[in-house]
Amino acid sequence: MSKSYVPRMHSAEHILNQVMVRKFECGRCFSAHVNKKKSKCDYHFGRELTDVEAQQIEAAVNEAILADLVVGAEMISLAEAAKLYNLTRLPDGAKEIRIVHVGDFDACPCIGEHVKRTSEIGTFLLSSHDFNDGVLRIRYKLIDSK
Repeated sequence: MSKSYVPRMHSAEHILNQVMVRKFECGRCFSAHVNKKKSKCDYHFGRELTDVEAQQIEAAVNEAILADLVVGAEMISLAEAAKLYNLTRLPDGAKEIRIVHVGDFDACPCIGEHVKRTSEIGTFLLSSHDFNDGVLRIRYKLIDSK
């Protein structure tokens, strides 16, 4: 694996991406930096978020986390994956694709490590957001639930 993943943060990224897709129909992040203490996701977007929208995003992510969804994976063929998912970030030469499912809330191709259940993530805190040249950057961190 070429990247270093932090399972709690990476699983939170999946949930954040699905919240953004559902709320704004903006697509998943095109760039992400997942780190143990704080992370960021960049989205193609047309404007700055309002503070109310940022609070709604944070609440929606935490709602999915609290739902204690099972996180699992399955392997599917490249042909099947191409019908269902955006594969533009996929490395060349892949024959089978690993799809990570966060309950029935989210599913996408992914090679990263994840928690077994969303309740392991902790509390999602949207720490800041800014907009520049068509890119919305959301920064977040997690607060341990223990």
